[in-house]
Amino acid sequence: MKEIVDIIKAYDKARKEGKKTALATVVKVEGSSYRRPGARMLITEDGILTGAISGGCLEGDALRKALSAIHQQENKLVTYDSMDEDDAKFGVQLGCNGIVYILFEPIFDNLKANPIAILSALEAKRENAALAVLFSLNGKKQIGTNALVTQNDQHTHQENEILPLFHHDLQQVLKAKKSTFLEYLVDEEPIQVFLEFISPPISLIVAGAGNDAQPLANFADLLGWKVIIADGRQTHATSQRFPNANQILVTKPEQLLPQVEIDGNTAFVLMTHNYNYDLALLNLLLPTNAPYIGTLGPKKKLIRMLDELNLNTEENQLRIHGPIGLDIGAETAEEIAISIIAEIKAVLSGASARQLKKKNAPIHVHETENN
Repeated sequence: MKEIVDIIKAYDKARKEGKKTALATVVKVEGSSYRRPGARMLITEDGILTGAISGGCLEGDALRKALSAIHQQENKLVTYDSMDEDDAKFGVQLGCNGIVYILFEPIFDNLKANPIAILSALEAKRENAALAVLFSLNGKKQIGTNALVTQNDQHTHQENEILPLFHHDLQQVLKAKKSTFLEYLVDEEPIQVFLEFISPPISLIVAGAGNDAQPLANFADLLGWKVIIADGRQTHATSQRFPNANQILVTKPEQLLPQVEIDGNTAFVLMTHNYNYDLALLNLLLPTNAPYIGTLGPKKKLIRMLDELNLNTEENQLRIHGPIGLDIGAETAEEIAISIIAEIKAVLSGASARQLKKKNAPIHVHETENN
């Protein structure tokens, strides 16, 4: 989601400066690739790139293809085949063993529902969404970013008369929370559709405004997460100490939850170093549907809190991440912050957090700890 937000900002800047732009989207991958379908990059006519569609090996050629799309004012699908030994034919050296299909869409500012406008509608609300990008592997009908369905609203591109073809499937993607590829006939031509599930950014609510919370807030902001700092101390919970936080709350535990939204991408970290504050907040959090609750400190502290709350069950011990973080040998506040960030990302992504070299599945296929 951070990439989309960055692209929207870059587009707004380019538009104010009168620069033409194009959006490059990875729409399909066969085999291995550094980026997966849904990776995006905005290209301006003077060569400014925002986002990424590869590890750096495609960007140079992508600039040329984007400029061609802008000049000809039409969408273009470009295939990069790293399994072809003659890499030089498209001027890049790919390190992955796969085929990458990238759709280039020139952005027409005068169209109210251009691809950036659709992405902006996605970014405007904190809701799960399903996005449709239509392309043809063998034909010339490159429709592009066409429709967006969120939990409560619907946004379409200019060719919305074809939406009935895949509207039900978009709804199913939204329900299943899983992207998919389908094929439809449009004017008797086979058209591939990448139906992408996109969830809102992680909302990190840090209870505690001590010095050790500062690198945690900074790293989360770098990832594009929404950061909320909550503490009862006015001297600590300040914008001077947490300049990147989206929200700072000077509040008691019982006043915190009514001020925040809890959804499937919300993580709570309890690190106030105030036992009674953490205890009271933990008692309030356990009945909620918060998917991640972590407590700083040793296991015996968590057990003591659960005992005092008469909530020391196996289910609660499994649910709460205490001690918080992954075992990476962290000592400093910055290292601890990295271990916390990594664990939150793994838990909310349904990943195992094991070493990649020990995975039996491809890198981008998540394996839970029980696999």
